[in-house]
Amino acid sequence: MAADTAAAPAIPIIDLGPYLAGEPGALEATAAQLRHVNETIGFMTIVNHGVPAALVEEAFAACARFHAQPLEAKLAVKANAQLQGYVPLRGSTTRHSKINPDNKPNENEAFFMKRDGEDAGAPDRWPADLPGFREVALRYYDAMDALAQRLLPLYAVALDMPPGHFGPFCDRPLSGLRFTHYPPAEYGANQFGIAPHSDSSFITLLAQNKVPGLQLRTTAGEWIDMPVIPDSFVVNTGEVLHRWSNGRFINTPHRAYNVSAGPRYAIPYFFHPNPDTLIEALPTCRVPGEAPRFEPMTVGDYMAWFRNQNYDHVRKQDAA
Repeated sequence: MAADTAAAPAIPIIDLGPYLAGEPGALEATAAQLRHVNETIGFMTIVNHGVPAALVEEAFAACARFHAQPLEAKLAVKANAQLQGYVPLRGSTTRHSKINPDNKPNENEAFFMKRDGEDAGAPDRWPADLPGFREVALRYYDAMDALAQRLLPLYAVALDMPPGHFGPFCDRPLSGLRFTHYPPAEYGANQFGIAPHSDSSFITLLAQNKVPGLQLRTTAGEWIDMPVIPDSFVVNTGEVLHRWSNGRFINTPHRAYNVSAGPRYAIPYFFHPNPDTLIEALPTCRVPGEAPRFEPMTVGDYMAWFRNQNYDHVRKQDAA
């Protein structure tokens, strides 16, 4: 699954330090960088983001601990219809995306978490015999939510809106954290760790992985490797922001795999607005005389459609 490296563009690196420190002009300057990234490639690496490296390492270790359990223990917290809990190996098939036809089930297993009121996930969807796991996962979840919230003014200004525009739509976010295990595999035709797709999110925050395996597709149609930058996060635009910006911010397709000799883990955080938020084209993104590119849809409705498309246990339940 080699990348097309001949004319691969550099993935932009954005330093959040000046913005997070409140330096004069940093909001506007950083938003201008972000605007260019999201209108041209849709992926970036952020550094000086304020998330402790030790917490990221704890989250990766918790992910590995969960997946090291016997299958029976993991199936005891099998995912519900809201996608909270464990999805077994090959328990998902990427169907919402038309980038690659006839995808086979994804070669990964994952544990999904959501925050719901004072808890994250359904009460019975936490592993019973992993002391400290829930606490680490929640601390990481909170750190990711805090980072996403700090990024919202940048996205608003980048889209020519007031800095506080997105805040009221994201104060009860329908976000999710996923602890994913990609076992070593030999991939056949239409087979991937996770098949080519664009994310459902507003944005996705992905801690850099020491084991490479993430590739993105450029606007020229070439697949390139995402470089590993220590102590950084990969950030990409999801479908919700793509729709909200009337297609102005691109939701770049990407895929993942593991051709190493050992396990590969990923801990992506998918940041979504409030479930009742209506996603319709921002006024600054509409083209005079043209209808918006997408029909308005609430975040909750979009996510229900997304789950039904890709996760086999949800499809079976809805078909029953």
